Amino acid sequence: MIVLIGSQKGGCGKSTIAINMAAYFAKKNEDVVLVDADPQQSSANWVNDREQTSLPKVHCIQRYGDIKSTLTDLNARYDYVIVDVAGHDSKELRTAMLVSHYLVVPFRPSQFDLDTLPHLCEVIDQAQSFNGNLKPFGLLTLAPTNPAVSEVQQANDYLADFPLFTALSSVIHDRKVYRDVTAEGKGVVESNNLKAIDEFENFMKELFP
Repeated sequence: MIVLIGSQKGGCGKSTIAINMAAYFAKKNEDVVLVDADPQQSSANWVNDREQTSLPKVHCIQRYGDIKSTLTDLNARYDYVIVDVAGHDSKELRTAMLVSHYLVVPFRPSQFDLDTLPHLCEVIDQAQSFNGNLKPFGLLTLAPTNPAVSEVQQANDYLADFPLFTALSSVIHDRKVYRDVTAEGKGVVESNNLKAIDEFENFMKELFP
C-alpha cells in the first residue's frame, strides 16, 4: 500500500507523521520503506539516525521529480510505502497522487493552513480522474494540548465543508516528545509517553481499521 503524506503548506508536521508511521509499522514487523521526496531530507536524516540503533529497520530511498514508477515498483516489494513530499504544490506531490492509495493531508488549526484546502481539493480531484483508488484524509496536527482551546473544533468544522476529504477524528497534538524521539531515530510508539503513544496508535487504527 502506498500512503502519501502531503499538503501545500509547510510546517504542518508532514515528516513527523511520515516517520512515525514508518516506526509504527516497523515495530509491528511490517516491511516498510520511507520515500523521502522532500529536498529538506528530514525523513532520510531520521532513518540515518535510526540505523545507529538496534530498533527495527526502516528502509529509505530519496527520489525527486516524477516518482510514479518508483512508487509502483516499491509497492510490489514492500508491505507499506510511506511517501514524504515537500510542503507545496510540487511535481512529487502530483505524480505520487497518481499511484497512491491513501493521501493523508496534515493541517494545523490555523487559517493559513485551512486556506490551502480549496486549491488542494482541485489538485486531488484532477488526480482522482486518473487514479480512482486515491482516498484523501484530513488529519489535524500540532493542535494545542489545552482542552479549553476551541481551535480544534473550529478547524474540524471548516474541514467539513470539503466532502472530498474524509476528516479523521484523531488529532495529533503539539507534544515535545515528537521532537525528542525524532532526534533519536525513534517514533513515539517507541517512547514511554503514554499519551503520545495512545493518540498516534488511535490515529493509525482509525486510518487502517
